[in-house]
Amino acid sequence: MIKNKKLQEIDLSLNSLVVFRKLMTQEVILPLRGLLDTETMDPVIQLRLYTEFISRLYTQSTNLTEYIFRLICEDENFYITAKARGDEVDPLLESCVENELAILQRLARLRPHELQREVSYYGVLPEWKTSDINFYEAYMERVRNIGKYGYGKFARHAMFVLREGRCVPVLHPDPIRMDDLIGYEAERSAVRENTLALLSGKPAQNVLLSGDAGTGKSSTVKALVNEYFSEGLRLIQITKEQLTQLPELTEQIYDNPLKFILFIDDLSFSADDNSFGTLKATLEGTVTARAKNAVIYATSNRRQIVRERYSDRTGDDRYRHDTVQEIGSVAARFGLRINFSEPDLPDYLALVSAIAQQRGLDMDDDLLAAEAERFAEGVGGRSPRAAKQLVEQLLIQQQISCPEVTT
Repeated sequence: MIKNKKLQEIDLSLNSLVVFRKLMTQEVILPLRGLLDTETMDPVIQLRLYTEFISRLYTQSTNLTEYIFRLICEDENFYITAKARGDEVDPLLESCVENELAILQRLARLRPHELQREVSYYGVLPEWKTSDINFYEAYMERVRNIGKYGYGKFARHAMFVLREGRCVPVLHPDPIRMDDLIGYEAERSAVRENTLALLSGKPAQNVLLSGDAGTGKSSTVKALVNEYFSEGLRLIQITKEQLTQLPELTEQIYDNPLKFILFIDDLSFSADDNSFGTLKATLEGTVTARAKNAVIYATSNRRQIVRERYSDRTGDDRYRHDTVQEIGSVAARFGLRINFSEPDLPDYLALVSAIAQQRGLDMDDDLLAAEAERFAEGVGGRSPRAAKQLVEQLLIQQQISCPEVTT
């Protein structure tokens, strides 16, 4: 294949990348570079590279410009990490970044016909879209507001889990929003205010959300992250078994410009559990300085987060008493402790009515109240979760008994 001058220049310039060099190993870019890189090529190889490029691109986007700019924004390189730390960057490096963004913009604006005419094939070839994005201006805007946009894997995803010491994005997180939650306004307002303090760089407290099951403690935390993702809020969920990794995790995110909730769901300890020591040390502060960009939010269905069975009361009772006291003291080290109590009957009925209205359930108020009491007795308690389950069940029953008539 004899390349035209424009393709030849793009191919040559891509070899000069320094800051964004890792982008050239991305799976979509590799076959594209293969098309640009060869002066003469078998027609079958040409066609395979072209279709492989399109096939990989389509799994990510149909717009080449937007896809490449997303790669740039998610790239973790020495320039963006220096800017995130607030370091002074040499003008030589600034100039290098500007030049490389111009190179990548040329690549990203390649149009289908420019490559198709270089492929010796007379059938119909798939195409892609391009956009008029000024890479330098858009990227610099993100750099100036890096505390909201972030970089690397944290630029795109809101929620993460810890696996083998690494933060792995949750690809399909719970999309719940604050507007979806009904009741507990005072409790949620307190958590929101603490979260806003974190986002604004003010001192924020570690938070323990305790109380009855099904009252929306975990939903509150996830909804806040969804609500303030664009303001730079991220969540990393860790299990009780991963508490020993807390110091290392804190070190990993210490210089990150984003704000993090380290989320421990359904936290509880038994009297012979030693993992509480790491959590206690993290809450108190150890040799490592506490990260100003992170707080711990934990939920527990037990107000004292201590689980002790009658069978536990054997052996050295004095030692066990001291251990239980020490575990219980962990709760006292959360600066903000919020209790989500199961609602009484009037509040529960009001909650059911509000959820029914939100979901569009059309039912007589007295009948709905009777169904709510019966359902609460069946599931063994009144809670927002029970109220939501009831409304969903009644909606399904209505759909079954009154199916829509289609013509």
